[in-house]
Amino acid sequence: MSYQVFARKYRPRTFADVLGQDHVVRTLRNAIEQERLAHAYLFVGPRGTGKTSTARILSKALNCPGGPMIDFDPDDPMCIEIAEGRALDVLEIDGASNNGVEQVRELRDTVKFAPASGRFKIYYIDEVHMLSNAAFNALLKTLEEPPDHVKFIFATTEPNKILPTIISRCQRFDLRPIPTDIIAAHLQHIAEEENVKLDDAAAWAIAKGADGGMRDAQSMMDQLVAFCGAEITEKNVLDVFGFTSRETVATLLQGLLDKEPTKSLAVVHEQFEGGKDLSQLLGEVVATIRALVVVKLDPEASREGFPEALWADLSKAADPFPSNRLLALIDVFAEAESRMKWASNKRLHLEIACLKSIQKLQEIRLSDVIKAVGNADPNILAAPVSAPSLPAPEKTLAPLVEKVIPKAPGDQTKPIGIDALIEAAPDSSPEPTPSPAPMLNPEPVGKEEKKTEEPPKNDFHDDPLIKAALEVFKGRLIT
Repeated sequence: MSYQVFARKYRPRTFADVLGQDHVVRTLRNAIEQERLAHAYLFVGPRGTGKTSTARILSKALNCPGGPMIDFDPDDPMCIEIAEGRALDVLEIDGASNNGVEQVRELRDTVKFAPASGRFKIYYIDEVHMLSNAAFNALLKTLEEPPDHVKFIFATTEPNKILPTIISRCQRFDLRPIPTDIIAAHLQHIAEEENVKLDDAAAWAIAKGADGGMRDAQSMMDQLVAFCGAEITEKNVLDVFGFTSRETVATLLQGLLDKEPTKSLAVVHEQFEGGKDLSQLLGEVVATIRALVVVKLDPEASREGFPEALWADLSKAADPFPSNRLLALIDVFAEAESRMKWASNKRLHLEIACLKSIQKLQEIRLSDVIKAVGNADPNILAAPVSAPSLPAPEKTLAPLVEKVIPKAPGDQTKPIGIDALIEAAPDSSPEPTPSPAPMLNPEPVGKEEKKTEEPPKNDFHDDPLIKAALEVFKGRLIT
């Protein structure tokens, strides 16, 4: 037999083999047990999450001997034909290449024929969003009221492109990205079956890079076995796929939390010179900061694949900072990520984000001031605060007067009174505006005389400082 890649060799065969989609499996199992089978199903989810595998397992459960039943035998000839895609009663159609209205009309004509050997005739259309609007409209009536022996199963990665009239006629199941720890555990299972030694750190790195897709993780594992042989380490994973190690992320983040910019910038420079993807590094840093925030709320939360000793050092460095400060760092890196998507110099934006994040950790906020006041000694806060003593106005204004009106040596001037000094002061009232020229035909003036507004009275001599200044002027002015 020819070689089979891991993605095909370890494809789920029964409901128990489907990983990370418990909500879908439970619903389908209950529907089969209770004989509440719908006529159309729609599987939605990212790539590699099990849409086609789940559709084939459901087809096996419906068309197996004695079915529908949950605990079918995957080695039954009928089930093997369905798994290999050559069953006469299970038609797998590629929506990307059969998206025209003519293909849908042919399908609609064959719906009325009874199944050859199984109980149901099942039509599985993959990437159904690729059908044209005319093809969807041609399928509407048949999809709404198909014969009793017909079941439709659709799969798509973009449900927003499917007509709402199609979605409303189906039972929709959303398949979620598979958690990283489940993918890592399944990779260890594959390594045991293939007699390959796979490090835990390497398995986590592969699962993290797969981004929730089991098929992607299995393909990467297959490639690593061809590259490394019977032993795979984390370094091999990082070298082949350009991922970032946990130690690198921890070193960069440790520099930020310790407020040592040179340490963080050195990590960025090293990754840039090594040809690593800086966007992937930024994403790892954001995921680690998020994990630190979650751990502050739930100490039993996941530590994102970090070794225990390395995670303990990071947690200790993050302890002095409240959660809102760490969330501010996520905002800084998120802004940098949006800029790095279209920037040619990604290194510059990542370095700026590192420096800004250190500034965020050092800045003083209003909440810090309120907290400091709340933790202060009540006796200190209750102590009366005395205003600083100010010098007498005479002593304050005397040097100024001396500088403006110096006293000549041996000069005997006659003191003048305050009233005379006020009269000698320049008039601060506004100058009268010139009256307009007389008009040729002036209007007659009534008996009431115009009241002229008097300028406001200047009460500046009532000010204590002014009085003190006038006292200093005594004996300095010449009459």
